Amino acid sequence: MDMNEIKEIFFQECEEQLAELESGLLKLNDGDRDPETVNAVFRAVHSIKGGAGAFGLDDLVAFAHVFETTLDCVRSNKLEPTQDVLKVMLRSADVLADLTNAARDGGSVDESRTRGLVKELEALANGETVQVSAPAPAPAPAAVKAPQPVAPKPTDESGFEPIPFSFTDFADETTPLMEAPSFQITFKPHASLYSKGNEAALLLRDLSRIGEMSINCDMSELPSLDKLDPEASYLSWTVSITTEKGEEGIRSVFEFAEWDCDLEIVPVVSDAAGNEEELPMIPVPFDLSALDSGSEEQPVVEIATAEASYVAAAVETAVATTQIAQSVNAAIEKREAAAAPAAAQANANAAANASAGQTIRVDLDRVDRLINLVGELVINQAMLSQSVIENDASGTSAVNMGLDELQQLTREIQDSVMAIRAQPVKPVFQRMSRIVREVADMIGKQIRLVTEGENTEVDKTVIDKLAEPLTHMIRNAVDHGIETPEKREAAGKNPEGTIKLSAKHRSGRILIELQDDGAGINRERVRQKAIDNDLIAADANLTDEEIDNLIFAPGFSTADKISDISGRGVGMDVVKRSIQALGGRISISSRPGHGSTFTMSLPLTLAVLDGMVVTVAGQTLVVPLTAIVETLQPEAKNIHSFGANQRLISIRNSFCPLVDVGRVLNFRPTQADPVEGVALLVESEGGGQRALMVDAIQGQRQVVIKSLEANYTHVPGIAAATILGDGRVALILDVDAIVSASRGQPLKQEMSLAATG
Repeated sequence: MDMNEIKEIFFQECEEQLAELESGLLKLNDGDRDPETVNAVFRAVHSIKGGAGAFGLDDLVAFAHVFETTLDCVRSNKLEPTQDVLKVMLRSADVLADLTNAARDGGSVDESRTRGLVKELEALANGETVQVSAPAPAPAPAAVKAPQPVAPKPTDESGFEPIPFSFTDFADETTPLMEAPSFQITFKPHASLYSKGNEAALLLRDLSRIGEMSINCDMSELPSLDKLDPEASYLSWTVSITTEKGEEGIRSVFEFAEWDCDLEIVPVVSDAAGNEEELPMIPVPFDLSALDSGSEEQPVVEIATAEASYVAAAVETAVATTQIAQSVNAAIEKREAAAAPAAAQANANAAANASAGQTIRVDLDRVDRLINLVGELVINQAMLSQSVIENDASGTSAVNMGLDELQQLTREIQDSVMAIRAQPVKPVFQRMSRIVREVADMIGKQIRLVTEGENTEVDKTVIDKLAEPLTHMIRNAVDHGIETPEKREAAGKNPEGTIKLSAKHRSGRILIELQDDGAGINRERVRQKAIDNDLIAADANLTDEEIDNLIFAPGFSTADKISDISGRGVGMDVVKRSIQALGGRISISSRPGHGSTFTMSLPLTLAVLDGMVVTVAGQTLVVPLTAIVETLQPEAKNIHSFGANQRLISIRNSFCPLVDVGRVLNFRPTQADPVEGVALLVESEGGGQRALMVDAIQGQRQVVIKSLEANYTHVPGIAAATILGDGRVALILDVDAIVSASRGQPLKQEMSLAATG
């Protein structure tokens, strides 16, 4: 694997971390104060920073570092995550995503915006904007540097006193437990640790949070000032810590730095008298006053003396060290024996969890090719079955039985392959959160986005094409749907508006609803705008539903002036075209003063569907099975005329319009006799129920969808095409277009939106 592939994996992981970051911040914004949520947010930024440092992405590392510092103040309870604080952090998450995209695609990010957020984050970390209950806020962790060496005070026999390193300002209040194990840690960073954006001081600070500890800094390798390399690493630390987290908890602190440092963790055990014994730490004397004298020889002499003292002390403690080592080994063996059953169970659980969550990354083109091949397999299986049926009248041969098993296996393969492409809509929903924040800030509105059903799965192709219509709808809801805080208060509403975005499965399709609690559609204004734009006649008699649907007309806009958000008449017509291109439909429900709801109904996949194969005027059509409620044989007594050309069919004491599919599609010049055909009771979004009249039903089967527009041209009333078992091409009916035509709307006008653009 070359570096480019590794870098691509890093950016893929960044997408996951950014999604985790935004999800956690939104939870905090909703009042979640679970420490694990805060930790998850912190880890996401920390992971991005660590990986970016490995690839030398300096801009990304610098911003992530400041962001991480402020998040760390929240994690240590020095900064209260109020609404104002989280607003800054959500905008920072947006900038972090922009910087990640710029690093991947080679673009650029607005530096003034980045600098402004850096100042805001630093101010929050310094307590300048948000004050917490603590008597004196600690300085921002971003300002923490590696401890600067100071002249030691010789107090012991070697003439050296270890330099204390205190993290009092950063450590949480922790009640030490008497039974907690102790460890001695030797930590020496390499120069690569700093070049990748990590800091030894921050690692030691994180270490202080998991237990009670003391630190000694070893400066024995520090050269004279004129020989100092600013990019080198000279300091090392020896830490004594008592923690309940154990060695695993200690190593988790150094998780992203373990390969860029020398790290040794040794457990400390108690002797028979109960005293803790560990390998002695012998500090090296070093007089920094020599640096100011201009002498180049004195530091060397001091270091030589220090090394001699170190060796002498080591010899004196050799016997004691041997005894301690024996005690350590005995204690470790005893502890391991006692912990073996629990460790075995923990390993088993870990293995089970790892097995349950294992995933692999596969190029999407490979999955697409697999789906296409499975589609061809379905077609060939249907052709083979058709040939056998035509040549085996009895239908009981071994070949026929084998074909039945082949059909079942093909269906299972088809379902399994489609499940590979199925992905939750969560990534798209999370992208909408940013749009709500940015647009609301631009126009001075207070709006909160609530999402439901984020884990609802749909084909990835649908997800990829869903972002554009959702973006237009969200912007429309923020700009036109939700009122200003002043108007909302005057109407007795909460100044903060709410937009709800939800997804759910229903009848083999996915329903996505966008609901706002705004003012609803001003139908008088919409009607007048439509008249002014010559979209309708001044004396047109329209229902509320028809007026609402005028907003989908090309070029329609109720904005008084053109802005960066709206006013150019581009938006909702794009939504309808996009939804129809996906084989879906959209409907509106609005209550003046209470808000509007937009409902999109989309197929779960664009590759296959279950359909009813029917015959209409000698033509073979496929009706999507998800639209069919029931089939029935009309009787003459149940058929009633209505108007000049309309007919109704009585179904269980209710009347339903009867639609001749052959007449609507111009397959025949006159309407057929309903008694001689079959009625399919169908249901469409916003159109109610209709009975589609066809000549005969051939059967039910799974068909592979082939785009008619990509291979031929758009045909009004037809959604797509497929290949039947006998090799013929069959057209897949657009039920919604047929239902709309039955309501008096010309079929060409209904489909013109889908045909343009």
